[in-house]
Amino acid sequence: MNQTDNPFYESLHETALKAPCSSGVYLWRNNQKTVIYVGKAKNLKNRLSSYFSGEKALKTQLLISNAVSIEYITTANEYEAFILENNLIKKHSPKYNIQLKDGKSYPVLKITNEEFPRVLKIRQVKKDGSQFFGPYPDATALDTFIEAIHKIYPLRHCRTFKKKSAPCMYYHIGRCKAPCCEKIDKKTYSEFIEEIKSLLEGKGDDSISKMTVMMKKAAAELNFEKAARIRDGIKALTIMQNQNIVEDFNSGDDSDYIGFFREGELVSFTVLKIREGKLMGRDNFQTISVSEDDELFEEFALGFYTEKNQIPHKIFVSQNEGKNEQDSESQNSESNEDFLSKFLHEKFSVNIEVISVGNGNSKVEKKHTALLEMAKHNAHEDIIRRMRERGDFPAMEELKKLLGLPSLPRRIEGFDIAHIGGKFPVASLISFWDGNPDKKNYREYRLKTTDGVIDDFASMREVTARRYSRLANEKSELPDLLLIDGGIGQVNAVDGIIKSLGLEIPIAGLAKRDEEIWRPHAKEPICLPKWSDALRLLQRVRDETHRFATSRNQELRTKENTESVFKELPHVGEKREKILLKTFTTLENLANAEESEIAQALHVRAGEASEILYAAKNLWQKQKDSVAQKKEQLDSEAGATENAVDYGSVLADFEEGSVMKVADGENEE
Repeated sequence: MNQTDNPFYESLHETALKAPCSSGVYLWRNNQKTVIYVGKAKNLKNRLSSYFSGEKALKTQLLISNAVSIEYITTANEYEAFILENNLIKKHSPKYNIQLKDGKSYPVLKITNEEFPRVLKIRQVKKDGSQFFGPYPDATALDTFIEAIHKIYPLRHCRTFKKKSAPCMYYHIGRCKAPCCEKIDKKTYSEFIEEIKSLLEGKGDDSISKMTVMMKKAAAELNFEKAARIRDGIKALTIMQNQNIVEDFNSGDDSDYIGFFREGELVSFTVLKIREGKLMGRDNFQTISVSEDDELFEEFALGFYTEKNQIPHKIFVSQNEGKNEQDSESQNSESNEDFLSKFLHEKFSVNIEVISVGNGNSKVEKKHTALLEMAKHNAHEDIIRRMRERGDFPAMEELKKLLGLPSLPRRIEGFDIAHIGGKFPVASLISFWDGNPDKKNYREYRLKTTDGVIDDFASMREVTARRYSRLANEKSELPDLLLIDGGIGQVNAVDGIIKSLGLEIPIAGLAKRDEEIWRPHAKEPICLPKWSDALRLLQRVRDETHRFATSRNQELRTKENTESVFKELPHVGEKREKILLKTFTTLENLANAEESEIAQALHVRAGEASEILYAAKNLWQKQKDSVAQKKEQLDSEAGATENAVDYGSVLADFEEGSVMKVADGENEE
């Protein structure tokens, strides 16, 4: 069977290529909308793309040939995806999934409901008043965890609790305090149990500290076997602290978690459905609306909850989701939870608990917040898919009209500058095509004229001069709109460069403070409502330029920390470079250090230490002189106004007289 004969093959492949790189669960459906396969992935894009590359087994070929769509649910981590996959396989019994032969569930940890509780690993959960934690896919880690707990806390092991006259073996080897012989009181024993619960709830720093002390003591006593066991216990404890938000055995209530995301007029709501304490799936509600955010929730409720049997016991919403400050301060403003409770009661005669979740610190509050964030993230992914399918033409049409552009801004290029105190200045160029990122046309620039100096105007002039002198020289296609991250000053500075090149490129700036749109030499900004498609598109371009520039700046800082200037010093190799970096951190500190400090740190003779110090002082002075020269160069440009840019001085480092000539050292990546 040729899987490419499937008429939906190309759309399936496209869905895979455009999936997010986050962890999650994916579902293949056939033409009856039946789930035929459920899988999990650490990286959804990589995993789904693998189905369409290379030779595949017959089962995989059959799966693709019978599928018409792929859906996915993103999760916070692979652990949650693991649990969610298990839930969905049990719910849908997909045709192409391998069912577990023994039908076992993942193990959970049980703290028994007894006068002196025990800590056990079980697979079948019965509501007998005990407390349950998990489930844990890594059964070996759970076994190691329980073993480590029994080494730290002297808990009872016996299946039935009976009063005895003499303690058992566990008491004599220090593994039990023998409550059966009244060797420990209930209050002290309960303190042990509470510490274990704190550990399972993510509050176990003290217990891990105790184990770390025990491990170091065992190692100091040369009892390496014991130290290794405790080390494995610490690792298991860390694994056990993972928060599982997709399943909770302590709550059997049916609940919905509602999150939404909007991009201009496009709005998507995602509802995560918890049934019998397990996340069993999600529903998406898509609409087009120009309503304010605080009105969207009401529109959603009216369209989503239409049948009484689909309404859960509890509904969770984000605190003040969509409410602006005036609404939240108004006593007459009806909250989301009040509105939904009232609506469901009047329409279906049911009393549903609608709970508003903020950012509390309790375990329960954090769990609900995490689920709501998961719902919002899935809603965001749905918006991305919808925008990719339609293109952002409404936003481009609005931009053309508002800015008076000669053509539809299908190609938008955006710039941003990133640096840390003037160090590692980087400019990012990103490109959007039809309202969506076009990453193959992204560029990065290491700035030359402002390294060590904070001057965003000069940085913008340099990067735009380099970019568009190259395009002009190569007679390449120019963008339909150039977006600058900044206000009127940055816009005018770039406009001067563009005019110096004799080019006609529409320019706009987006100022972060009030999200104002500035055009060159304008006296007043353009202010748009927050739901405007045009504004949302400009914000997306601006935010992407900032992300791209910042990530590159961080890479350069990391690279400098890895390849420091200390390697340029005499008598300094890789080992000594690491010692100098750890001891002195910066070249300035080393240059100002004493000769004896260097000799002591590197364990070298006074002569070698003296040579290293002398070289460090010279290197530090060169760096200071270089910064001073650049500062002087920029100061000399200060006489030129922002509206009349001295183009020649901006390109002095990489031009050879011709405005249209591109220098070899452009460093465009």
